[in-house]
Amino acid sequence: MDDSGDLHGKVALVLGSTAGVGLRTAERLARGGAHVMLNGRSAARGAEALAGLRATGADCDFAAGDLTDPAALQEVIDAAQTRFGGIDMLVSAGAESRIGVRPFSEIAPEDIGPGLLDRFLPRILPVRLALPALKARGAGSVVLLTSDAARHPTPGESIVGAAAAGVLLATKVLARELSRDRIRVNAVAMTITSDTPTWDRIFSGDDFTRKLFEKAVGRFPSGAAPTASEVAEVAAFLASPASGQVTGQTISVNGGLSFGGW
Repeated sequence: MDDSGDLHGKVALVLGSTAGVGLRTAERLARGGAHVMLNGRSAARGAEALAGLRATGADCDFAAGDLTDPAALQEVIDAAQTRFGGIDMLVSAGAESRIGVRPFSEIAPEDIGPGLLDRFLPRILPVRLALPALKARGAGSVVLLTSDAARHPTPGESIVGAAAAGVLLATKVLARELSRDRIRVNAVAMTITSDTPTWDRIFSGDDFTRKLFEKAVGRFPSGAAPTASEVAEVAAFLASPASGQVTGQTISVNGGLSFGGW
């Protein structure tokens, strides 16, 4: 996707977009000419992200809301429709897990169910709630950002990988179901991504997590971990009309890390 303004008149709701890949995706879509609604749980971080994006000349706004709360999320969707007149592109990023990266034997049994929902619900719930808005436009696109642990077994990511695998299967099922409404659904599977809050948490965290990903960083065939902007390019492409014949697909942005396994 180039910067020629091919998204003028389109509206993008980018959830979890106050930092990292979500924010970079919002910036990329705005650069293409889209109206963009930002979202996050923190109004303060939202105001900061909004100011930065508006400084580039983007037509954008921010609505606070938790991606696991149906009522709050509906308010975000309503805000996007009120502000911009509809929604053409839905991108779901962000969300945190209470479990994180740890050996399965160290996960409390009572945390397994909530941990799965932490990773799965913020991707699926927004699609369900945004369906009326997307259908009203006569066509639309959905992009779900998730973990490449769904495709490549990673020590310490049993819950992350299981939830992400659910997202990938849901992507295919939703793509088939929603094709009758001309709504495309695709996913981006990410590995550890530099210049993101997750990167900072990993390398300032416990020994198990830090050592696991230090090992991974040393194995990128490309020589470096993907950046948030590189992932955002793929997400923005899948959201845009440029990928009009792509649906039900998952694109891994992992710098070739999966070539050599773990």
